[in-house]
Amino acid sequence: METEQYNIATLPNGIRLLHRRKPGEIAHLVLVVGTGSRDELESQNGMAHFIEHTVFKGTQSRKPYHILSCLDNVGGDLNAFTTKEETCFQASFLNAYYKRAMDLLSDLAFQATFPEHELEKEKEVVLDEINSYLDMPSEEIYDVFEDTVFKGHPLGRNILGTNDLVKGFTREDVLAFREGNYATDNMVLATIGDIGFAEFEKLAQQFFGSRDAHLVPSHREPFKAYEPRKVTMERRNHLSHCMIGGLAPSFSHPRKRTMVLLNNILGGPAMNSRLSLNIREKYGFAYTIESQYNAYSDVGLFSVYMGVDPESLERAISLVYKELDKLCNQKLGTMQLHHAKQQLIGQLALGRESGMSELLALTRSMLMNEPIESIPEIIHTIDVITADDLMAEANEVFDRNRLTTLVFRGSK
Repeated sequence: METEQYNIATLPNGIRLLHRRKPGEIAHLVLVVGTGSRDELESQNGMAHFIEHTVFKGTQSRKPYHILSCLDNVGGDLNAFTTKEETCFQASFLNAYYKRAMDLLSDLAFQATFPEHELEKEKEVVLDEINSYLDMPSEEIYDVFEDTVFKGHPLGRNILGTNDLVKGFTREDVLAFREGNYATDNMVLATIGDIGFAEFEKLAQQFFGSRDAHLVPSHREPFKAYEPRKVTMERRNHLSHCMIGGLAPSFSHPRKRTMVLLNNILGGPAMNSRLSLNIREKYGFAYTIESQYNAYSDVGLFSVYMGVDPESLERAISLVYKELDKLCNQKLGTMQLHHAKQQLIGQLALGRESGMSELLALTRSMLMNEPIESIPEIIHTIDVITADDLMAEANEVFDRNRLTTLVFRGSK
């Protein structure tokens, strides 16, 4: 099957392939597994992330040094990360080393041995990572906010886990989690580089298609019971940190792109967002103020974050609500809407210039069983959004009665 410039196929064991040929010296390759922290039991919290770390600690044919040197020796880059719903292994390298990269990612995904002495060493690394986040209230508040919004649900748990749980992980725990969650029909292998699809498919069959099919049912719990909360925690921070937000459209929701545009207008990455102009620039209340929209498979999360002087906190919060209310009650004019669309389209096009960023976005769509969209198709979905659509979405998501507020109140 071919979709615009993308080639899509499925190996006999269920692993899906995505390919785009792009002239140039650099290639990108990712293997994404549809397993993240929300797939853990409460007693397993942090396990998906721990496995992402420990696959690098040895395979049946490679010691840790050989894993790390495999691409480093030829100037390539190897990395991995874990989210609430995915685990990703990624590599960037010169085109000449496709076979080497495919062999390495296959080895990590299917032949990791998790030596006990290496697991114990890596626990210390993960514990340091957990503690580093606890030292940064501007990072910690995101985890606490999600736990507040998704109270009692796996989506609310910290991706890194807790000190006590990580310390208790055993090799048997690791193997059991991988066996119960790493399904071949829930994996996507994707590339962008100067390689033909037939050659890529042949390498994929050699290194990935030869693995046995491993199919396991998903036990992912949908999120249903949302209850808005207002929580204040006293902290000995110089700044007060605040988050305001609530539920938003899921990844597959037809209004997802309307929410993307709405969030971009409010507090997206551009310095001319409404929050930046009307709170940071006009009043100087916040060095950092931004809004985010994260779309998960069955639900989405909208949030505003700001770090402000404790004396300015209440005024800053009231200004945030003022901006939310404006989007609920004041329809964008024709030129305002046009400029907002052009800004988002430009940002998306620039993002696609990074082959790795493009791959990560596309593989996520494939895992969610959503169609792969080309830039022209995405532009069309943005162009058809109306000012009425944006106002309706704002009234749905920014309703004050549906918002949760979390404050880490600092002290002078």
